[in-house]
Amino acid sequence: MNRLAIAVKALTFVMLLSVVACSGSDEKANSAADSLQSNAKQAEAFTVSTNIRYIDLDSVMANYNLAVEISTAGQQAVNSLQQIQRQKESELQTLGNNIQQKAQSNGYLTQESYEADMRNFQNRQAQAQNYLMGEQQKVEQAMAQRQRQLQDSIHNFLVDYNASHHYDAILYKDAGVYFNPALDITKEVIEGLNDRYKLPSAADALKVDAKK
Repeated sequence: MNRLAIAVKALTFVMLLSVVACSGSDEKANSAADSLQSNAKQAEAFTVSTNIRYIDLDSVMANYNLAVEISTAGQQAVNSLQQIQRQKESELQTLGNNIQQKAQSNGYLTQESYEADMRNFQNRQAQAQNYLMGEQQKVEQAMAQRQRQLQDSIHNFLVDYNASHHYDAILYKDAGVYFNPALDITKEVIEGLNDRYKLPSAADALKVDAKK
């Protein structure tokens, strides 16, 4: 076989490879185009059929009776703790002043009697701190429990509410940048929550005993 024949065969082989490669590229391009077209159709169908509503959680917290009750009870508990703290501090301040004045006026006949009063002062101080910490922990635990109750209450209501409305999604307003105001169901949800709320006062679990 002469060199010309070999060169022709080699050229023919290269051309065949090129044709196969182009054919594969065309198939991939067609497949990608089909996929994009399919995704576009699915997106269009989703856009047409999706039925979304939203609620303004801040408005719910400001107008849902349970949320208002929990917030008020929490503030009252904090105020009670602060009042108890001031009372304990005043008692300790008075006790400390009495010890100081007695010491300055030579009222202690022995070092032992002075040290006994100081130990009593320190014990009273530790008791007051422990008591306040205990009451604060009780309030925090009660508030955490009431917050869970509030979250469950809203969630359960929305589940039952949507059972008859069949929305694809109910979102919080903060979850998005913009919502059409026509999609706002906040007022309806608040009314439903308040109609359904029949539980005992949340304030009962947040009372602080100031007598101790």
